[in-house]
Amino acid sequence: MIRHSYWFIFVILVLGCKENNPQSDNGFEDSTAQELTIFFVNDPHGQIDNFAKVKALVDAERNEGNTLLLCGGDIFSGNPIVDQHVEKGSPMIDLMNRSGFNASVIGNHEFDYGPEVLKERMAQAEFEWVCANIDVQDSGLTQPDDYVTFEVGSLKITVLGLVETGGKPDGVIPSSHPWRVADFSFQHFYDIVGEFSDLKTTEDADMYIALTHLGSSSDRYLAENFPYFDLIIGGHSHQIINEEVSGIPIVQSGSYLANLGRIDLTIENKTVVEYEVSFISLADEQPIDEDLQSIISSYNEAPDLDEVVGFSAVDHTGTETGCFYTDALRDYMQVDFSIQNGGGVRSTIDKGEITRLEIFEVDPFNNGSVVFTKSVAEIKEFLIGTGDGFHMSGITVNGECEGLCIYDAAGVELEDDVILTLGMNDYIAAVYDSYFALADAEVRELTTAESILAYLKSYEGTIDYDGCNQYQSAD
Repeated sequence: MIRHSYWFIFVILVLGCKENNPQSDNGFEDSTAQELTIFFVNDPHGQIDNFAKVKALVDAERNEGNTLLLCGGDIFSGNPIVDQHVEKGSPMIDLMNRSGFNASVIGNHEFDYGPEVLKERMAQAEFEWVCANIDVQDSGLTQPDDYVTFEVGSLKITVLGLVETGGKPDGVIPSSHPWRVADFSFQHFYDIVGEFSDLKTTEDADMYIALTHLGSSSDRYLAENFPYFDLIIGGHSHQIINEEVSGIPIVQSGSYLANLGRIDLTIENKTVVEYEVSFISLADEQPIDEDLQSIISSYNEAPDLDEVVGFSAVDHTGTETGCFYTDALRDYMQVDFSIQNGGGVRSTIDKGEITRLEIFEVDPFNNGSVVFTKSVAEIKEFLIGTGDGFHMSGITVNGECEGLCIYDAAGVELEDDVILTLGMNDYIAAVYDSYFALADAEVRELTTAESILAYLKSYEGTIDYDGCNQYQSAD
C-alpha cells in the first residue's frame, strides 16, 4: 500500500508539472512566431539622391532584427547622371551595393544600354538578380537565377523573379528596344510560373515571395490564378499599391525612389499570420548616411550636363513637351513630319534655362534616329493597324472621316499617293517592324536626344508650347 501511495503521488506531481510546463503547446514561450521586415522599391530609373536616406533607414532596422531590401526592377534610364556616365548605369549599382540591397528582379529598362553594358552591370552587382522567364542564350550574359533563397536569422525566404513581356505586338519581349533584346528569349510569366508551385516546399522556406516587374494588373492575375505566394512585390506600373488579392498582399512603392516601402510580417509555422504595410516619403526629413551622401554628391558633379542650350518661356506639360520634341526633330532632320511614342517623352521642359541634362531627362534612352519615305496610304495603314497614339509634327489626322484622313501643316488633306518623309526614333521602327523595314531606313548619325540638342543650339528663340497638344491616333 505504501508503494502504491508513493506511485500515486509521483504521477500527480508529473502531470501537474506537465500542465504548467512553459514548453507546452499553449504556452507563449513555445511559439515559433518570428518577425521579418522587408523594405522595397521599384522603378527607381536612375534616381540616386535618396539612397543615403534608404541606407540609414534600412541599417537602423537591420541592427534590430530580420531584414531584407528588395527592388522591383527598372534600375536604369531616367537620370542623365547615371545614363550618360562614362560607365553607363554604374552609379546605380554602386549605390545599391552600398545600401545593402539583397535582390532585384530584371526590369524591361535594364536592357536599355544594350547587352554588353548589362553584362558589366550584372557583374558589378553584389546583390542577386532574379528572373525566371528569361533565357540569355548566347548573349554572353550570366543567366540570372530563377529564384534565390535567403537565410535571414533562422528564417528562410524564397524570392522568385518575373519580368513583363508586352513589348511587341507580334513578339514575346519586355517593353525594351527589340534590337537590344534580340539575343535573349523570353516566356510569358503565366506560361512558366506553374513550374514553381512547389518551390516553398522544396526550398523548405518559411515565406515565398514573387518579386515582379509585371505591372499591377498582372500582379493581380498572378495572385488570382497562382495563389501559392505569401507576398507579391511588384513594379513596372509606377504605383503606390497596398492591397490583398486571394489572401496575398500585393505592394508597390511608386517610382523614382520617392518612397521606401516597408512591410512588417509575423511568420509562424511557415505562414504569415500578420503584416503591416507602410510607405516612407523620402522627400520628408529622414536620417542620412553621411558617407553615402558624399558619394552621391560626387556623382552629381557633372558640369557638361549643366550646359545651357536654350530657354523656355513656360513650364511645359508632357503633351506640350511632346509638341516641342516632334517640332524640333522634324526641323533638325528636315523631314515632312515626325512622330514620337508617348512613353518616349519621360520628363518635361521647365520654365527658364534648358540644360543638356534636361533634354536627356526628356529622352533618356539613347535611341537612334531614322528616316523613312512612305506614301500617305502606308502611313494610314500603320496608324490604323497599330491603333496607337503618337506625338506628331507636320501632319494632323482625323479618324472621324471615312477611314482616316491625313492633313498637312496647312490643313490640306493629302491623297493616298502623296509621298512623305518621316523622322522618328529607331525604337518605333523596331517595335513596328512589319511597317518599317530596317533595310528601308535612312539611319542618321545622332541619337534623337542629340538631334534635339543640336536643334536647340542653333535655335535663337524661346521655347513656348503653352496649350499645345499634338498627340494623335487613328481613333
